[in-house]
Amino acid sequence: MSRPPLPPFTRETAAQKARMAEDAWNSRDPVRVSLAYTEDSRWRNRSEVFQGREAIVAFLTRKWEKELDYRLIKDLWAFDGNRIAVRFQYEWHDAGGQWYRSYGNEQWEFDEHGLMKRREASINDVAIAEKDRRFHWAAPGPRPADAPGLGSEPF
Repeated sequence: MSRPPLPPFTRETAAQKARMAEDAWNSRDPVRVSLAYTEDSRWRNRSEVFQGREAIVAFLTRKWEKELDYRLIKDLWAFDGNRIAVRFQYEWHDAGGQWYRSYGNEQWEFDEHGLMKRREASINDVAIAEKDRRFHWAAPGPRPADAPGLGSEPF
């Protein structure tokens, strides 16, 4: 299976790969998201470390059961060869109605088929008031072209 664009990445193809990942994660479909990763993909997400598509699906299922009304924006930070780094923000609320904005960075490494074989994510959560939300498109689904991105203000 191949998942274009393929490495080595250019600025354009790295940005395309980041947007494709953003769109997939905004679907909140764990199986769909898992197909962008190798069968034995290795992940570090916050303090959790695991490997393989089955573990990815289980992790994302738990994540989106907790992080309700999730909306994510990714922004290309750097790239080289088969590696991409992104910064991101996402908003969600818990079952009690408390909203959060989560800030983070990811480092990605791809195989020759364009599948991600390694993902490392560092993430911090900040409680916000609902009135302070920034991401307001219909979800699940991709961010509309006219929705704001991260711009120059990361926080």
